[in-house]
Order: sequence, then C-alpha cells, then structure tokens
Amino acid sequence: MIEEIVGRSEVRDILFRALDGERLSAEDGIRLFQSDDLPAIGAVANEIRRRLNGDRTYYVVNRHINYTDICCNRCAFCAFSRSEDDRDAYVMPVDEIVDRAAELYDAMRFTELHIVGGCHPKMPFEYYTSMLESLKSSFPEVHLQAFTAVEIAHIADTAGISIRQTLARLRDAGLGSIPGGGAEVFAPRVRRQLCPEKLSAEKWLDVMREAHMLGIKSNATMLYGHIETDRERVEHILALRELQDSTGGFMSFIPLKFHPSNTRVDNKLRLQSAIDDLKVYSISRLMLDNVPHVKVFWIMLGIKLAQVALSFGADDFDGTVVEEKITHRAGAATPEGLAVPQIKALIEETGTVPIERDTLYNEVVRDEVGLPALLKR
Repeated sequence: MIEEIVGRSEVRDILFRALDGERLSAEDGIRLFQSDDLPAIGAVANEIRRRLNGDRTYYVVNRHINYTDICCNRCAFCAFSRSEDDRDAYVMPVDEIVDRAAELYDAMRFTELHIVGGCHPKMPFEYYTSMLESLKSSFPEVHLQAFTAVEIAHIADTAGISIRQTLARLRDAGLGSIPGGGAEVFAPRVRRQLCPEKLSAEKWLDVMREAHMLGIKSNATMLYGHIETDRERVEHILALRELQDSTGGFMSFIPLKFHPSNTRVDNKLRLQSAIDDLKVYSISRLMLDNVPHVKVFWIMLGIKLAQVALSFGADDFDGTVVEEKITHRAGAATPEGLAVPQIKALIEETGTVPIERDTLYNEVVRDEVGLPALLKR
C-alpha cells in the first residue's frame, strides 16, 4: 500500500530512499518542504515512526513551573519575558517553587518537573542550586528537567564559571536532564532579526555538547512559522543531526509552532497552515534518523492537530503540563494542562497505544493506587 502511495509521488525518489534507510541530504529536505504531496510524505514518516516505536505513543505525567519571567534578552518573538521594573514581573522564591510542586504531587504523583524561566540579570548561582536541592529533597523520586541551554549559559556567565563547571554543579544539585528550548532557528539571519541578544546557535550547540559529554540527556527544539525559510529549517535540523551523531544525547525533537500574539513579530510574512505544521513533523522524522522520538507539544499545536501529527511522524504527546505560561501569554487557546485520562483517550482515538514514560523514556507502570511502581526499558 505504501509503495503505491509513494510510487505516484513527485518526491518518490527521496521517499523510497528514506524507506530504505538512507540518510537524506539538505537538498532532499528542501524538496520535501516544497512538495505539495503531504499524504505521501506523511505516510513514509508514519512508517518510520512505526519502525522505531511501533504503535506506542508516549506521554509523561509532569508539572511545569516557570520560576521567573524577568529576562535580559527580550526576544522579539517572546510574549512571556518582562523587565525587572515591569509591574507584573515576578520571581518565585525557592520555597514557593517547592510549594507549587507540592500542591498536586499527592494527587498526580508526577514523575517529572519541567522548570524553565527567563535569564534574570541578578540571580545568584546559589538560587539555582538551592532550587534543585530543595526539590530533590522534597521529591526524591521525581526527575528534574530544568534550564534551557540559554539559561545554563547565562547562569555560567553570571557566576563567572565555565559551562562544564556549571552543568556539573547543577547535576550534583539534582539536575536530571535539559529541555530543548532556546534553539529557535539557528540561522544567523533569523537570530539577528528576532533574538540578537540571545545565545548564538553555536553556543547553544556547545552547551548541549558539554551536557551530553557529562551524561546529561536533553531534548532539542525548533521554533518554526515566523520568518525562516525552508532551507533554514532544514539546516537547523541537520545541525542537530550532526551533534547527535557525535554525542547521542538528544532524546527527542520537538517542533514548536510560533504564536504571534503579544509579540513584536509580524507573522504575515509566513502564515502557518495545518499542512505546513504536518510537513514540519513529517520531514523532521525523515531527516532526524538518529533521534529516537519526535514529540508533539499539544500546548502550541492544538489538541486536534496534535492527534493528527501522531500519524505524521510524531510518537510522543508530551504530558499533563498542568500550568504553562509562556505560550499562553502569546495567545495559545489550548488548556494549560490535561489529566491523564484525557491524554490516554486522545491517544487511543488515533489508533495508537498510550504508554506512560518517565523523562528518559523508561516505561512507567503504576500500582492499584496510582503510584509509579515500576520503571522498565
């Protein structure tokens, strides 16, 4: 069946090579983005997804905490960041962060805390280590996925120590892994226009390289749907693939759909359609042959389209989230969180099997009262 679909496609030469396990080139990726044959591209991406992960769709029981919105970068595409003197700016003391986590822990028994925030210009290094140590002491079984590469570089710079020293000290304080945010699009042209003060692409990759060499796993992202070109998308994906060849430290790739509300970016330059969204997921799955998972962040994509993406290369529905501020300040209309029964039902509607995982993609099996009873590969 799939051979018939691919055989009629204008990009059949690329798709047959992908099915044969051949690595695709930059020009292949650009041709796929320029093709109108989404059904064939999606069908092959779905086949690759099944080869890698079967009919399993993963989810995690997690809780997001955004500890501050004060950020010295003030990127044009960000609706979340604030300056120190803004009336609604905030910084959570460590005790409040622990209290926020504790609010739902007994009810949810989440296995992951996902913690990111702005690059605060004055926060001492001890704030970050105290945060991790306090959370680990209070929730010793919970994995702490915290601080994007941008935050880590900023923390290191503020403390006057190296990236490696920073990562090692954060790891010793309880850091388990790093989320993939802050990558945006690596193209210098895009970064000059949208985030000139942010960490460069090279330095973002360097932070991830150092983390992986220290045994700290991470995710990777791409913020798409603003001013980037097809070539810039593909070059971003290939830069991640190259680093993954070297370190093997990326667990998943997460395409992040840009939300323009309350930002300083004119989104009329590239209007996003559902077709374009699904192309990003499918082509990412085909190009990133060395990254095991493609995650759909339903907060940004929307719940219904996130379900569809599970047939276009994605195999991870992210998680419960609970409280998400960054995308919602940019106009997201999705809920701030989903309950586990909702997630399982949404996954089952796609014809795949919901599998609870921990952050590192160990399968989570819960006992009769809902406690995580077993983790297994």
